[in-house]
Amino acid sequence: MVEIFKTNVKNKKRAGEVLKTLGMHLPAYLFNFDLDDCDRILRVKSSGCPIEITRIIKLVEEHCIEISLLKD
Repeated sequence: MVEIFKTNVKNKKRAGEVLKTLGMHLPAYLFNFDLDDCDRILRVKSSGCPIEITRIIKLVEEHCIEISLLKD
């Protein structure tokens, strides 16, 4: 299962901070940013368990970052 989020993260340092927080709170998922994409996407991958979209959004917003789920 994969979910894609649009963010306003602009640099690798900021992305690293967010990835560290997400990894600590949600270790069952794999996270990565694509800052070259126009939507500066955050990709979340799960190997089986459902992805906690609301929790991810809350954790990212705590870093004062705008985030929204991209629909298919």
